[in-house]
Amino acid sequence: MQWPPVVVRAAAVAVREYLLDNEKIASGGSQSDARAITVRELLRDPSLDLNLEVLQGQDALDNEIRSPRIQKLGMALAGYTGDIHPDRVQILGGSESYYLKSLRLEERNEAILRLKKHNICCILVTKSLEVPEALLHVAREAKIALLRSSALSSVSIARVSGYLEKRLAPRMTIHGVLIEIFGLGVLMLGPSGIGKSECALELVLKGHRLITDDYVELTRRGIDKLIGSGGKVLEHHMELRGLGIINIKELFGISATSVSKIVDFAVRLERWNPDADYDRLGLDQDTIEFLGISIPLVAMPVAPGRNVATLVEVAARIHLLRQRGYKPLKIDD
Repeated sequence: MQWPPVVVRAAAVAVREYLLDNEKIASGGSQSDARAITVRELLRDPSLDLNLEVLQGQDALDNEIRSPRIQKLGMALAGYTGDIHPDRVQILGGSESYYLKSLRLEERNEAILRLKKHNICCILVTKSLEVPEALLHVAREAKIALLRSSALSSVSIARVSGYLEKRLAPRMTIHGVLIEIFGLGVLMLGPSGIGKSECALELVLKGHRLITDDYVELTRRGIDKLIGSGGKVLEHHMELRGLGIINIKELFGISATSVSKIVDFAVRLERWNPDADYDRLGLDQDTIEFLGISIPLVAMPVAPGRNVATLVEVAARIHLLRQRGYKPLKIDD
């Protein structure tokens, strides 16, 4: 979709004012609060491709799911209810169904009634299994969203947990530029006006890819992976003082842009300070932390006569070599 220039310009001004006025973002980032999604969102998202149907709990679709982990109800139905996590999607699959069928009617109802006091947000029945009447009653009384899918338990668990991992992942926004250089995600940081966008533009001219300019959303995946992406309003756009807002995709083609990238290291641009003690041997390796994940950090002084884009490109090459065990300067003992 091609946004009208007036809309793009207004959005750019709004984003820039927000980034510059918000001290947290401009100086290092603003982390979102604990995330949650409702059962209704899970139900309506077509990307799950599970054909979910609501068996009971139309008034419970606003229950919140706060954990990406999935839990099976087998142990709870057997009487071990101490480890029930009410903010997780609970799975009732073939094993649980066979166990309930093996019980006498009174025992089955008693096992199901034990679920009533745990404030469970959602139960997903797989394989289009038949649901006991007692479970429908408990879901109605305890306001539990009771869903059903025709997919196998393994498929349902994989898709739901993968979906929740993306939706509930910790994330934050920072002021910076993210660009892909030699397959590496390079995050450029620094104060406004230091030349991050101009540096990114020169790197695009060298054949590298722009991910996002000014507004970078960082998302944590797993224990050590940091994903960077941009906003939808100014996707593939860049602001250059004197030229205004330009569309990198339209100017240089689709190969000059990308949507997201794993962040491998960061470069912090800073104005040259003759009194500062800059690394001259390549022995020091600083780091910076986002969302509990540390990534290598290169402090890059900016001064007249220094081709910052070329230096950032060389920093990417050095990072690739370091990944193979190479050290720029090795001093034998």
